[in-house]
Parts: sequence; structure tokens; C-alpha cells
Amino acid sequence: QVQLVESGGGLVQPGGSLRLSCAADGSGFSINTMGWYRQAPGKQRELVAAVTSEGNTNYAVSVKGRFTISRDNAGNTVSLQMNSLKPEDTAIYYCKVEIRTTTWVRLQYWGQGTQVTVSS
Repeated sequence: QVQLVESGGGLVQPGGSLRLSCAADGSGFSINTMGWYRQAPGKQRELVAAVTSEGNTNYAVSVKGRFTISRDNAGNTVSLQMNSLKPEDTAIYYCKVEIRTTTWVRLQYWGQGTQVTVSS
């Protein structure tokens, strides 16, 4: 029903920038929330940033002031602009969406993940 197409990620030096994008393709649904999570080796998956259908945003304390999440409702796309990257940001980043189907059922979908490595 929903396919998440992720792009971006890669290797960047400390202080550099990357931009992640995630597009939700499909039909028969509307999106309640889109966001990015990350999981580093040996750690649990954590919320990085999320944006609601109303445009409200939430950020992890560790990324506030450095990351910016935005949503294109028309294109069902969420982007995460990551600036001033630190080695601690190294992780696999996953796009997550919560949708509302035509039967008003809420479902969650996860992307396959994209690697972000911050290292010199």
C-alpha cells in the first residue's frame, strides 16, 4: 500500500552537511506523521525528528539547532537537513510514516534505512 523511497546519506567529515529525503508513494491513504529515526551500533533506535500533518515538529535534544525537518504534503515527502554533523550522528537513519487509510485505520511503515557516517 505504501512504499517509502529514501535518498541521501553517505560519508561526511565532521562539521559537514547531508540532506535525507523520504517519499511515501501509494494511494488510498493520508499521512498523519512523517519522521526520521536512527540506530547506532550497540544502541536502540531513537527518534531524530518528526513532523505532523499540521506542520508541528519535534526534535531530539541532541540535534536541536543542527537538524531541520520539513514536509511537502503535496509530494508526500519529508526531508531532513543535517548540518554541523558530529561523529555521534553516525547511524543508520530510517524514515517512518504513520498513515490513515480510507477506513481510518492507522498504520506505520518503515524505510529500509540509509547509512550516515561522520568521520574524518
